[in-house]
Amino acid sequence: MATTKKEAFGRDEQELAALAKALAHPARIAILKELARRQTCICGEIVEVLPLAQSTVSQHLKELQQAGLIQGTVDGAKSCYCINRQTFQKFEQILKSFFHHTAGSPCC
Repeated sequence: MATTKKEAFGRDEQELAALAKALAHPARIAILKELARRQTCICGEIVEVLPLAQSTVSQHLKELQQAGLIQGTVDGAKSCYCINRQTFQKFEQILKSFFHHTAGSPCC
């Protein structure tokens, strides 16, 4: 079985890349900012604060949830989401480690 190029890198590199990819869209940043601002689970109100269709917001929520940045529950047609603090703490640790290793490196 062939290996993918991603498997040639360490766990931290793969995790950082996956989280960065999930954050790499302005709509997802706006969603996270809104969830953080309210500091509670939000249901349908997310669509009301974004200039996007319900289906587009749902797709962005799905991406954030798959990356572990948010957690949510679905009860019929009602979905509620909140920040996954554990993932953000882990992300912060990975970033600190990354910058610690790159700090002080001479630049051209």
